[in-house]
Amino acid sequence: MESVADPDQRTRRIAYAKELTARLTEDNVRVVALTWIDNAGVTRVKTVPVDRLPDAAGWGVGMSPVFDVFLVDDSITAGRHAGGPVGDLRLYPDLQRVGSLSAQPGWAWAPVDRLTQEGEPYPMCQRSFAQRMAAIAAEREVGFRCAFEIEWYVGVLGSENDMEPGAPGPAYGMSRLTDLADYVPALLSALDAQGVPVEQFHPEYAPGQLELSVAPTDPVGAADRYVLVRETIRAVSRAHGLRASFAPVVEAGAVGNGAHLHFSAWAQGKNLFVGGYGPHGLTDRGESILAELVARMPALCALTAPSVASYLRLVPQQWAAPYQCWGRENREAALRLVTGTRGSEPRAANAELKCVDGSANPYLVVGAVLAVALAGVDAGRPLPPEVTVDPATLPEERRPPRLPQSVLAAVDLLEEDEVLGEALGAPLLDTFATVRRAEADLFAGADEEEVVAATRWRY
Repeated sequence: MESVADPDQRTRRIAYAKELTARLTEDNVRVVALTWIDNAGVTRVKTVPVDRLPDAAGWGVGMSPVFDVFLVDDSITAGRHAGGPVGDLRLYPDLQRVGSLSAQPGWAWAPVDRLTQEGEPYPMCQRSFAQRMAAIAAEREVGFRCAFEIEWYVGVLGSENDMEPGAPGPAYGMSRLTDLADYVPALLSALDAQGVPVEQFHPEYAPGQLELSVAPTDPVGAADRYVLVRETIRAVSRAHGLRASFAPVVEAGAVGNGAHLHFSAWAQGKNLFVGGYGPHGLTDRGESILAELVARMPALCALTAPSVASYLRLVPQQWAAPYQCWGRENREAALRLVTGTRGSEPRAANAELKCVDGSANPYLVVGAVLAVALAGVDAGRPLPPEVTVDPATLPEERRPPRLPQSVLAAVDLLEEDEVLGEALGAPLLDTFATVRRAEADLFAGADEEEVVAATRWRY
């Protein structure tokens, strides 16, 4: 965001926020929710009355840096750069993202950047990390378009542990939509009113599981949109007697919820994933980006599959993509190249990073993917051989490596990765790793059922 330490910028922000306040008040908004995502992947919030939005825009809203070391159960750890009761930060709303919440009358929402009290960048702000990577990409004249798929479970509110599926029909079955005949239009209407373009909606595999795909946008915008969509789903679900969970696993042993990231890379107005002359149809730069992602995928897992529950989901033959490989339209490969045609014209291809789930911080995910992509775009790295079958069915000697199978293994790899370490910076890397190691300790000795029960409604 622009420097709020600059008095002229502050004056402009306050003036614009006053205009927003007038429009929001006409829309009967009374409260603005200011959200950020912590290192545990939990959406945290502070709110201001709508008439205080100009003050928040100009001077920020105070918060403790201790939130950087919250765990998923709200217990608190401490790292070298964060922890304890001392210190304060300021939350500054992104005024370009402020909007009324259609499913929560009287409310508006905005994501925030976290700055120091002096108005300087805070090195552990995850959204600022994503913005910084996007700015570096722009300087190098490479653009990215991103979108998260969102999978969730709906349980009947008030049932035992809310574990009676709200849509218990067959996988991908029309009867699930019949059960949710009022819920689905209400959700799509709310998203439309908030300016979220939905591309697809359908029932998923597990009982009570649904999926929604939105249109791609810029990387930070995609992460913001992901947060907005999830909170809208929560609100509409509750209004219809349902409860939504985005947890990696909702029922032990069952198929889990993913949050796959689709992305494409662009230069000079052209998609780097199409129009090449090699065997995969990729440009040389596009191929090198994907090759870099495959190579660094085990380290990326610490950010994309960051919770103890993530590794209950990331198992073979459940379409969770637990292998370090790529393939065209291969849904068991951790990196899927999406291709196709629309009429006689080739459809712009994108890549899908499948080893992402709902416990991940979306800003860390997009920022890390951009950091790796930028390391690879001009490296001339070739892709490894394509995997054209379910990797689990290959003989062991031909099977691609498994991705990490625990939080601790993934965090170790993240800390060893020079590209991601440099991109994140020591304060953010150390604090994130501290939280994830503390969560591994929190659940040490817990069985699968206990982990699932403890995290089911936290995301």
